[in-house]
Amino acid sequence: MSGHILFLTGKLAEKQLHRILEKMQPDFTYTVHQLGLKVAALMTTDMIARRLHETFGADRMILPGRCRGDVEALSQHFKLPIMRGPEELKDLPQYFGKKAHSYDLSQYHVKIFAEITDAPHLSVDEVLERARYYQHNGADVIDIGCLPSTPFPHLEELIQALKQAGFLVSIDSLDEQDLLRGGKAGADYLLSLHESTLWIADEVAGTPILIPEQHEDLASLDRAIAGMQARNRAFIVDPILDPIHFGFTKSIVRYHEVRKNHPDVEIMMGVGNITELTHADTVGMNAVLLGICSELDINHILATEVSRHACRAIKEADVARRIMLAAKEHDTLPKHIHPGLMTAHEPAPFPYTLAEIQELAADIKDPSFRIQNSSEGLHIFNRDGMHSATDPFALYPKLHVETDGGHAFYLGVELARAEIAWQLGKRYTQDQALAWGCATDAAETQVDLHSFKPAGTTLQKP
Repeated sequence: MSGHILFLTGKLAEKQLHRILEKMQPDFTYTVHQLGLKVAALMTTDMIARRLHETFGADRMILPGRCRGDVEALSQHFKLPIMRGPEELKDLPQYFGKKAHSYDLSQYHVKIFAEITDAPHLSVDEVLERARYYQHNGADVIDIGCLPSTPFPHLEELIQALKQAGFLVSIDSLDEQDLLRGGKAGADYLLSLHESTLWIADEVAGTPILIPEQHEDLASLDRAIAGMQARNRAFIVDPILDPIHFGFTKSIVRYHEVRKNHPDVEIMMGVGNITELTHADTVGMNAVLLGICSELDINHILATEVSRHACRAIKEADVARRIMLAAKEHDTLPKHIHPGLMTAHEPAPFPYTLAEIQELAADIKDPSFRIQNSSEGLHIFNRDGMHSATDPFALYPKLHVETDGGHAFYLGVELARAEIAWQLGKRYTQDQALAWGCATDAAETQVDLHSFKPAGTTLQKP
């Protein structure tokens, strides 16, 4: 990027900003202007408009990442393109990354079928409530799961209620009568038919999902495919994903073989056999499974949230399908595209070294405590000195806040956050909640899939 950029900062960050820019050896010229306040994070756009009297010949301006206020109004005031930089100075090189892209994550190819596994035991209102929850988290189709030898008298009523509410619906059963009833009630998809039950597709309009007649019998699946092609009907193929140690690897090979033999058919993968039946965090499983789907052009998945450890599986799959599509379209690895799947760890958890934190601490002249992490542990400092530990309890006797309950409570909360971040390898920023990606519903950790730009995004005029 050429041109001249004005960087605004505070007293404590000024030296570090100069050092980072010098090491970057950028292809632009720059001016660093210290605005007369100690902490850059306290800067506001109104303050800048009052205090900044010249722009030093710059053709654009970069503000501290935590600067508050109306940047667009400030840009109009100075008649310059103005944008916020990264929240941490150490992220500035990535911010100006030459290979960075802007990713539109509003797009996806994979449809998520979210199964309500206990539908026969739920009322219509309860199913509608669950359907709205799944749809909010990214589901495209609500799958009504039937249960073996379980009466389902309100099946038709339930499907019709979902259809009237605007949902796409699938009926999920191996019982022929359930599938027939569901299809006649208006189900859009039928899970699942095989070569001996293709006659059901002749009775109803729903799109069938085809499975082998017997487990692993791809020859019978091929015959079912041929039968549906002869009928000139749409269909989806599911070779069946097996749990780990019960045929998982062989089932992945089956998916590959089906895609090789049928390059143009639509395929479904039931990811719940892995996410539900493996006691590990599901976010990583969904990332890998959706990566396989992306490579094999599998455009439908069946997902569930039955086990408590899988309670975010729909949302995780939604984020993963978008990331994988963006990576595929940009011909890049699925890295640095979106933080939604980085729930427990982060790529760069400790932006500052212990030496850099010690240098900053030496410049502090006020009694307010600052808390930062390095790879060595937690660090808390003010004008009276700096203390380091890996256990917050070891710091308490040194802070002398025994008579100030409110202050002690605040420091306890912040040091607990800092400890969790240090232990897991997450980014800690004082006075901000830890970011958990799509693993939580908390408002401060929600991710905007439509306008996300990673740390390395090149600058654009606002």
